[in-house]
Amino acid sequence: MPIPTGTPTDTDVLVTGAGTGGVAAALAACRAGRTVVLTEETDWIGGQLTAQAVPPDEHPWVEQFGVTAGYRALREGIRAYYRQWYPLRAEARDLPPLNPGAGRVSKLCHEPRVALTVLESMLAPHIAAGRLTVLTHTRPVAAHTDGDVLRAVTVEDVRDGARHTVAAPYVLDATETGELLELAGVEHAVGAEARSEYDEPHAPDTADPLNQQGITVCFALSHHEGENHTIDRPADYGFWRSYRPDFWPGPLLGFLAPDPRSLAPVPRTFVPNPDVDPLRVDADQSADAGDKELWGFRRILARALHRPGAFDSDITLVNWPLNDYWLKPLIGGGEETSRAAVEEARQLSLSVLYWLQTEAPRTDGGTGFPGLRLRPDVTGTTDGLAKAAYVRESRRIKAVTTVTEHDVAIDLVGPYGGTRHRDSVGVGGYRIDLHPSTGGDTYIDIGSVPFEIPLGALLPRRMRNLLPAGKNIGTTHITNGCYRLHPVEWNIGEVAGALAAHCLEEGVRPHQVQEEDKRLEEFTRVLDRAGVQRHWPDVRGY
Repeated sequence: MPIPTGTPTDTDVLVTGAGTGGVAAALAACRAGRTVVLTEETDWIGGQLTAQAVPPDEHPWVEQFGVTAGYRALREGIRAYYRQWYPLRAEARDLPPLNPGAGRVSKLCHEPRVALTVLESMLAPHIAAGRLTVLTHTRPVAAHTDGDVLRAVTVEDVRDGARHTVAAPYVLDATETGELLELAGVEHAVGAEARSEYDEPHAPDTADPLNQQGITVCFALSHHEGENHTIDRPADYGFWRSYRPDFWPGPLLGFLAPDPRSLAPVPRTFVPNPDVDPLRVDADQSADAGDKELWGFRRILARALHRPGAFDSDITLVNWPLNDYWLKPLIGGGEETSRAAVEEARQLSLSVLYWLQTEAPRTDGGTGFPGLRLRPDVTGTTDGLAKAAYVRESRRIKAVTTVTEHDVAIDLVGPYGGTRHRDSVGVGGYRIDLHPSTGGDTYIDIGSVPFEIPLGALLPRRMRNLLPAGKNIGTTHITNGCYRLHPVEWNIGEVAGALAAHCLEEGVRPHQVQEEDKRLEEFTRVLDRAGVQRHWPDVRGY
């Protein structure tokens, strides 16, 4: 929806970044009757679920509890889409917890385009009502502050450079890297904190802002035996073919990789289109991480769930140990370094594909799978790679409340422990899962307990009207590892949008809501009515 260059736009709430958290924030504010401008740098809203092509990572209780009603509506909308439009077998169609891809990473693995369609449908009535303006191909480039208040943000169309300014009493940063924190001078952390700051056992001795979790450029594949879909040899294939990290048991391009939890070398298997009934797949990461069988790990379409002949191949999503990239940081090293990191990550992913097609060992003794076909139709791109890199770690606000390893690590609090927050505004559950980092660290994968999301983690210490709405809340490098996944990001965004709308309605500031018991009670009633679960039942960590 274009706005003429230079025209100031006024709205109640500006949400920069239309990823998982950004969409949830916009929905919450619009449901409260507020006008919203939502920006997105790519042409797909949805972030992790769509442009980054990452099937959901979720806790094992997701079908029963532990997510907001809004996130559950998204999940059920995705299932309803498959039931209505796909030629599912009757026993698959009638299965309440339908897993369209029968992937092992989640109880709901699905194609990015389906999530995109459902998210757009959820936003559609608010667009029709004139409450919501969605600006794709748009990113923030400047912030206009007045002391502790962010007055407006200048955004730029990435296609032609056209700029205009959006003014709003509340601004939510839902960008993947916390861009507004830098632009607006909001106190924030990036990379790894020193152990001395929060006494976290797994933090390094010395702080390192450039030590960040690796990024991944995902891509989708199908397999067609007897055909040859081999891509041209990537420019950097020679480098990646010989690259062997110090903490890896062999070359990165290989099926032998560390187990993230034990760090022991474990072979991965790769058999395209295995002859296994997908209805027998039980995705439960608390029992089995699911990452040892690569084809089924993040499969997003299982052909055997459908009527015979409907599809001649599964579709799987490649987000594996082989294509995690950690040589350069995405944040804090300057624009040239950031661009280089993304381009090198893209070259790594293309090199993984080329290696799979030409050199990967087969179980029949041969080498290479030339029938592997890159699926640009799935990712919505011309080159077949995802529209955007999967970003695991953002800038993080210096918050009123900082969540540390002492709040969630199972070794520190016990399986039934965990910090209970008086200002809890949501819940989540996931292991503290850090992928290899740009500082040379191997996996840090620690058992954790189901946790609460404190409202104080959404409040900058100084800024009055800027709220984080994604992975940029008050966590540490360590605890970001369990607060960064899809349902938690949605919860954070939904609460941020609801909080902005509530503060406008009541004429109060977010910090007052968190500090004053009566105001906090009023706001949590808003969340309760919206179906935001704020506390866990009695469940055990893993």
